[in-house]
Order: sequence, then structure tokens, then C-alpha cells
Amino acid sequence: MTHKPLDTIELETAPDPRVSIIWLHGLGADGNDFVPIVQELDLTGCPPIRFVFPHAPVMPVTINNGYMMRAWYDILGMDLVQREDEAGLRKSQTMVEHLIAQEKSRGIPASRIILAGFSQGSAMTLQTGLRHPEKLAGLLCLSGYLPLHATLPAERHGANHETPIFMAHGRHDPIVPIDRAEKSRDILLALGYKLEWHEYPIEHSVCGEEIDDISAWLKRVLV
Repeated sequence: MTHKPLDTIELETAPDPRVSIIWLHGLGADGNDFVPIVQELDLTGCPPIRFVFPHAPVMPVTINNGYMMRAWYDILGMDLVQREDEAGLRKSQTMVEHLIAQEKSRGIPASRIILAGFSQGSAMTLQTGLRHPEKLAGLLCLSGYLPLHATLPAERHGANHETPIFMAHGRHDPIVPIDRAEKSRDILLALGYKLEWHEYPIEHSVCGEEIDDISAWLKRVLV
């Protein structure tokens, strides 16, 4: 089954990028949401980076009374994991795989591609990155959680077992409660992943201290 390629916004920090960061937005937002963050990141010493900000498809979202909005998958209930939109998750996983393939076709090897995301985008980063058959540079997961965790042990690919994972969450998040993220963190640690965990006194958002921690992590991952 083929999917129409996703529309994207692209930003390059310098000509001839050597790294791609594919950054996936949250529910109801679009690719514009994290474009301003590029200016806030301290990328001193990093190679030229192409940031790719895709727009998720528009679909009805059950928890929002079927209202049409940009979403990577449907949200069926407040719990997030009791009933999951497995078909939607896997469909968007294919779309993210196409974005990775597109960057490879432009000369960026998988090992220099970072998947990043916020909220639903963070869930898609883990859904796709842990199953990807080539080693990626890193997985940057903000205010999200691990979807389809029961199938991960069987479906994960060894190529990304050593890939660095950055997980960050707000302690007062009312949308994705921090205990959901902590459970995801603990599952990943139990499976042997290399994971860096950060939490902040914020709700479902990103703060300045988090931007600094992301900058430091990117510099370590991209050396």
C-alpha cells in the first residue's frame, strides 16, 4: 500500500548538510510547531544539519469527539495504552520510514539521521526508530511514551539496540502523565537500551533548561 508523501518544512543550518533531524509534531499541531526551536538550540561545533518538520495527516480523533485534526494516529481514550490505534501507528510508521528513505536518497546515511518528536511525535519516534533495520544516530523523545510496548520485544531490530535515546518529560504534564513516560522508560531500560532521562517542573510543553539539555545531547550524539 502506497501513501502520498508527507508535506514537510525544511531548514538547513548551513549548506551541504551532513545530518538530518526528522522532527515529528504533537496532536493537533503541524510541522511549524517546532521550527522556532532551531534558533534556540546551541549547535556550536555540530556539522551542517537539515531539519525536516513533516505535517501529519488530518484525521478524526476519537477523544476529541471525532474532530478532524492533524494526528499521527487516533487517540481512543485518556489512558493512551489500554486501547491503542495499532493500524494508525503502523501506517504512520511507514510514512516516517519514507522520510528516512528520502533523506538517505539525498546522501545522508541512516547513521546520521536523528528521529525526534513531541507527544504523539515522540511516540512515533520510538515506534519507528526501535524497529528500523539500520542504525540511526539517535532518538529524541519529548513528552511522549512508548506505544505498542507489548509487541516491541518481538519486533525491535538489533540495529538500534545501542542507539542513544533522550527522553524528557514535564512532572506536571496533564496530557501524557509522567508515570506513563516513566513506565516507558523502565521498559526500555529493561530491554537494555541506552537512555538518558530528564524531567522538568512543567506541563505538556518544552522549557529553556530542556532546550539546553537537548543541545548538549545533540553535540554528544553528532561528534
